[in-house]
Amino acid sequence: MSNAPVFEIDPKAFWADPYPALKRMRAEAPIAYVPQLGATLITRRDDIFTQEKRIDVFSSDQPEGLMTVLMGQNMMRKDGADHAAERKAVFPTVSPKTVRDVWTAQFRARTAEVLDRIASHGRCDLVKDFALPVSGEALKAMTGLTNMSYAEMDRVSQGMIDGCANYAGDPEVEANCHDCTGSIDRHIDDRMPQLRETPDHSLLSVQMQAGLSDAQIRANVKLAISGGQNEPRDAIAGAAWALLTHPEQLAMVLAGEASWMQAFEEYARWISPIGMSPRRVARRDTVNGVTFEPEDRVFLMFGSGNRDESVFARPDKFDITQDASASIAFGAGPHFCAGAWASRALIADVALPMLFERFAGLRLSPPEAARFGGWAFRGPLSVPVGLG
Repeated sequence: MSNAPVFEIDPKAFWADPYPALKRMRAEAPIAYVPQLGATLITRRDDIFTQEKRIDVFSSDQPEGLMTVLMGQNMMRKDGADHAAERKAVFPTVSPKTVRDVWTAQFRARTAEVLDRIASHGRCDLVKDFALPVSGEALKAMTGLTNMSYAEMDRVSQGMIDGCANYAGDPEVEANCHDCTGSIDRHIDDRMPQLRETPDHSLLSVQMQAGLSDAQIRANVKLAISGGQNEPRDAIAGAAWALLTHPEQLAMVLAGEASWMQAFEEYARWISPIGMSPRRVARRDTVNGVTFEPEDRVFLMFGSGNRDESVFARPDKFDITQDASASIAFGAGPHFCAGAWASRALIADVALPMLFERFAGLRLSPPEAARFGGWAFRGPLSVPVGLG
């Protein structure tokens, strides 16, 4: 175990709102061992930015890690040449050109359908009624699992997220995660013959075309679902809530004085949908006076780094006018999120502008009802709104 100072947390309070504890860590013990999580947390932005790139020390290869055990060893849990080879294989699905030429039109069409569906209701929950289906329909297309409902896409994503954050070892959470990965495998089995016959740009198809093994293909599809559903779902609903609670900033965007992309990037800095990434210490090393031992578990706390007082002018405020370019919401090193271009297109180019264009009178109803939760993955649990 590292010799980092010990910092105790209340797990329930940390899940409800991790930012007060993370702020104290940055000030008092920026590299701290948290016994309730069984890991050493790195909390300052520049330390995370630097150490994430040192894969010889902070390795993504975690054979005993929850993600590997539950979902298989995907490219996010590999380093060096192995990681680069799989990243190259999936690039035809997530490249800026493919996002522009293939996916964005599909994003617009599916989002319009969702908006039509909720328009007659007068009110809705932006999480479950809008962001969830918009994200799920986009992910169905991009993964190739068009035979899966958006509701099932969300269920299996959440089940894997819960499984990967199950550091307390709850057997029910683990069993549910296995049920979710089993569902994905069955949907993959059903789609593979069709995609051999008619290849396309989907993740399942391009991996098959690249000759990846069955295990690699399945693990990477599960990886895409585990992050590719919750991050846009939470960012769409969360950014909409942030704009509705900061009407002067929404007015700037609607007047063309700021962009939807600025709103999304600032939201992802302020409340990072993916707040943490785990690493395994591969060899003994010392960072800022803290010595790490082989096999230590380390958490790179992106959500904390994005509120670092030494980097951002108003770290605890949602402010689309501040410089968010130092944000590490998508990571910083070789594991920078491969789906970043698709996420930006779906959220900033499609979902947010289409939502506010369709419902000019969109309002929180009631204003105080929105609820948030999570620390490894964080987002709104409910955002009730009136539509007109």
